[in-house]
Amino acid sequence: MSQENKVVFLKGKKVILRPLSKADIPTLLRWINDPEVNQYVATYWPVMEQREEKWLESLAKEDNDSHVVFGIETHEGVFIGTMGFNFIQWKDRVAVTGALIGEKEYWGKGYGTDAKMILLEYAFNTLNMHKVCSAAIAFNERSIRYSLRCGYKIEGRLRKHHFRKGRYFDQVMLAIFKQDWLKVWRRYQKTGKVR
Repeated sequence: MSQENKVVFLKGKKVILRPLSKADIPTLLRWINDPEVNQYVATYWPVMEQREEKWLESLAKEDNDSHVVFGIETHEGVFIGTMGFNFIQWKDRVAVTGALIGEKEYWGKGYGTDAKMILLEYAFNTLNMHKVCSAAIAFNERSIRYSLRCGYKIEGRLRKHHFRKGRYFDQVMLAIFKQDWLKVWRRYQKTGKVR
């Protein structure tokens, strides 16, 4: 697909969030089967193409109003990851986010932060969410740091919740409320920095 025909759902300073497509499946498979990437997510078996296709189809179902995942793409057109809402509680106005930067050369360079900021802007200003939550395995310090930079606060820990690398790790629970996010968003809009 040419850049001028690209579907852009949300646009940030460094990335766009766009719908996923079947053409993304080979890249998604490469990421989810890479041990360096998948150590941070709840995948325990090799993921086959058919499973990834079913997952993508489940996102497209009309009755799916609580789970949406976007592709993260740089302004230069490089597909680098996914981000979205793993669960939305519409009655309570609470959403749970999930993210994966699969292209490792983009780790720690602000692309995930930009994607998170525009996803939060959508959550709070378009979907009228009251609270947005995230979780990270305790050794995923990069994810925890960027969530804190985006204005999240640590709300607690689920002790010894994940088994990785031969031992148990806590799950760190984070959340942000709209009023706290607004301060960070205003700064980000002016300076391009969250802190």
